[in-house]
Amino acid sequence: GKEMLSLGIEGSANKLGVGIVREDGSILSNVRHTYITPPGTGFLPKETAEHHRIHIVRLVREAMKEAEISPSDLDCICYTKGPGMGGPLRVGAVVARMLAQMWSKPLVGVNHCIAHIEMGRVVTGANDPVALYVSGGNTQVIAFAQGRYQIFGETIDIAVGNCLDRFARVVNLSNDPSPGYNIEQAAKVEDPQFLELPYCVKGMDVSFAGILSNIEEVANAKLKAGECRIGDLCFSLQETVFGMLVETTERAMAHCGNNEVMAVGGVGCNKRLHQMLVQMAEQRGGKAYTTDDRYCIDNGAMIAYTGLVMFRHGHVTPLEESTCTQRFRTDDVLVNWRTDDAPAPAPAPKQSVWCPARPEGS
Repeated sequence: GKEMLSLGIEGSANKLGVGIVREDGSILSNVRHTYITPPGTGFLPKETAEHHRIHIVRLVREAMKEAEISPSDLDCICYTKGPGMGGPLRVGAVVARMLAQMWSKPLVGVNHCIAHIEMGRVVTGANDPVALYVSGGNTQVIAFAQGRYQIFGETIDIAVGNCLDRFARVVNLSNDPSPGYNIEQAAKVEDPQFLELPYCVKGMDVSFAGILSNIEEVANAKLKAGECRIGDLCFSLQETVFGMLVETTERAMAHCGNNEVMAVGGVGCNKRLHQMLVQMAEQRGGKAYTTDDRYCIDNGAMIAYTGLVMFRHGHVTPLEESTCTQRFRTDDVLVNWRTDDAPAPAPAPKQSVWCPARPEGS
């Protein structure tokens, strides 16, 4: 048949995005608007939802105009079903529902985590990588096995991006364009002094809450006493948390017999994290795939693309089920558009991967 087209709406956190894509992953438009709060503050659900309400119709119009298409060209409307913040998610779901009814198009509700992975795969050309999904709301080490994106390791408290963002508030860094970006720049000080922080890996899982409370204390004490610079703290925090992530990711690669790794999610933009992943992958004789901020940071195109792939494989969300949910596990979705025996580029044959048995009937 003809190449299908879809429109995707993403608004699970402080980034609002609308994208229009073709089935082959080519992006016709991908517009985004970020809700940025003053230094020292974070974004709250109510105000973030209000931001989305103000900008969303304009963004849909801009995306359609930039793609030079009319509603009749679209095959489906995709939206983020979850996970994310309830209020902001609801804005995207309501608008998707409205467009689907106005334009008589099928709806597809998309898992945000899976959208990051699928977008990463199509943009980088990675076939079957272990994905390190790191953002302000999520931290997971994921690999495809037995028809699902299985979670091999994750955070047991807060996301790595939340740890970085909240530290940026402590030292009053700007949230424009994002707190994490400003930490990354601050960490490039000359002669950085490494301050030892708790290194908190528990088997395949990681914990960031304790590191955050520790560095808050250290920051308040040492900055007052003039014993270190903000850059030293940013450097030390990055080295510690990224070290933890690369360690658990490498263990997942070893377990899966997989030598490809791909970083996705907002923190996946960080060049220092890229360096560490590249170094680790090269030591294993493998390859690290990274994408730039157009695709790493939440955007509408990843929702449009993943929804379109799902739609092509029979996934449709009936209007009465077009809800959104704050909690939505990555392994809840049956990934019927990928088969375990997809042609591998050529690395060593995959061993069959153990993952927890699912209860009958799920």
